[in-house]
Amino acid sequence: MTLRIDPAAGAVVVTLPLRAGRGQGMALLQAHSRWVADRLGALAPHVPFADGAMVLLLGEPHPIRHCPDGLGGVWLEAGEIRVAGDPAFLARRVADWFRAEARRRITPRALDHAARIGRSVRRIAIKDQRSRWASCAPDGTLAFSWRLVMAPEWVLDYVVAHEVAHLREMNHSARFWALVASLTPHAAAAKSWLARNGARLLRYG
Repeated sequence: MTLRIDPAAGAVVVTLPLRAGRGQGMALLQAHSRWVADRLGALAPHVPFADGAMVLLLGEPHPIRHCPDGLGGVWLEAGEIRVAGDPAFLARRVADWFRAEARRRITPRALDHAARIGRSVRRIAIKDQRSRWASCAPDGTLAFSWRLVMAPEWVLDYVVAHEVAHLREMNHSARFWALVASLTPHAAAAKSWLARNGARLLRYG
């Protein structure tokens, strides 16, 4: 039996063997109730995309500012993410902007890294993946969470390099990690950053 916290859902996940009953799961929860309470209490609160909310872009905080008379949808100006139009659509516009920004920053990196190792990318998908930051399919399709654009640029670059390396090595062997190291010098630091801060990125939107 295992017990873990899902930071994205803000929930406790109990995994039981097939033969175990519900009562055993409840007993496990009760035995670790203090641990569960501490972990749930430490989770970062949800931050909706709203006027005045502080969000991250490439690791730096930026406030969202509603500019009802502005033109151009969503744009970056003076360190602010400015949003024009009806406030009822602000959250959706900001979410779409983050997805577009992620694609804009990820695509050239992926293509450049792929060219360096003599591979090609079939397609790049930007999703709201919560169980993993990115993935590489056998057909050469790379998928990335748009939330990566909230991480520092060197962390984003590491995740892109990691997935591109899978185009040659679909494993995590020593050869794979050597290939990643040839594409980015930040692998160890970026993995550490994601382990410490990744859950924070899931609270936005």
